[in-house]
Amino acid sequence: MSVSYHSAIGIAAWTDLRRSLIDRAVSDLRGVPRSKTVGAKTYWYDHYRLGNKTVDRYIGEDTSELRNRLNRQTEIADAAKQADLERARLMRVLRAEGYLFADVGSGQVVSAMAKAGVFRLGGTIVGTHAFRCYEGELGVRIGFDQSATTDDIDIASFERLSLALADTVEPPLQEVFSELHFDPLPTLESGKTWRWRQSNRQTLVEFLTPSFEEDEGIRDLPALGVNAQSLHFLNYLIADPIRVPFLYRSGVLVQIPKPERFAVHKLIVADRRQGGPDALKAHKDRAQAAFLIEALSETRPDDLVEAYQLAIESGSAWRTRIFASLQRMPTTAKLLQSIQ
Repeated sequence: MSVSYHSAIGIAAWTDLRRSLIDRAVSDLRGVPRSKTVGAKTYWYDHYRLGNKTVDRYIGEDTSELRNRLNRQTEIADAAKQADLERARLMRVLRAEGYLFADVGSGQVVSAMAKAGVFRLGGTIVGTHAFRCYEGELGVRIGFDQSATTDDIDIASFERLSLALADTVEPPLQEVFSELHFDPLPTLESGKTWRWRQSNRQTLVEFLTPSFEEDEGIRDLPALGVNAQSLHFLNYLIADPIRVPFLYRSGVLVQIPKPERFAVHKLIVADRRQGGPDALKAHKDRAQAAFLIEALSETRPDDLVEAYQLAIESGSAWRTRIFASLQRMPTTAKLLQSIQ
């Protein structure tokens, strides 16, 4: 497998688009930014009055980058109209450079969830739709065979984060999905809904959350107003996600896992699927892991080694899954050994 890269023009356009979308997230504040500390974390909110009540709309976790943008909020808001035109131009550059764009169906769903606040409130895209976004994050070209799109859109979030934020999506996702002709799929637990199927496109949206218990039951995500299927190992994947453009229309700001964690997690998932109903997906998991590991070994080897070491030091179950996948991937296993 050989990794090829986008031109400097494409990489610069993607970087500018990401910066512009993040700026836009603080350009439409209605009131005054205010921070709250919950446990060891500090979060920023847009504090404003609506009628006879006050509202705290979640902005993001406290970082020096966010504080800098909040300090420049007036400047960013004044430049918002010109920024809209600039984003449209950047999208044309990316299309000309051959970047992967979302199909209309997936784009509509992701855009609608973004407007409701899913990604602002901790939702993270996982799966193939996240993998496709690494083309911009790493500046690599992803071929059709590696990125063949799927009708599944998987959104993961931490249950504890969802509780801590004290904010919710607006409008409720049930309304969003209804307008896009999605129907909730029945589950074994009455009153619990974590999957929606679109009737006219067959797109499937699933909500997931890490399991810290022995079982993998259905949990609540209050901030998103949905239930979620809990899964072991998922906490590793979605810890400390990154914000990137989802290439649809003039760009949508979403969250995805760090690429090095995505790659290592795919090794775990591939082994979990061996012999199960999703066994055919294991080959795709290994292919995506192999591609990212090769790309990261060239561009971010230190990050890759750190993520790999963290996973194998997390317990025997983690090591068993990872090593079982690497036995089927001798070239990737050798590459990982060479950079440690």
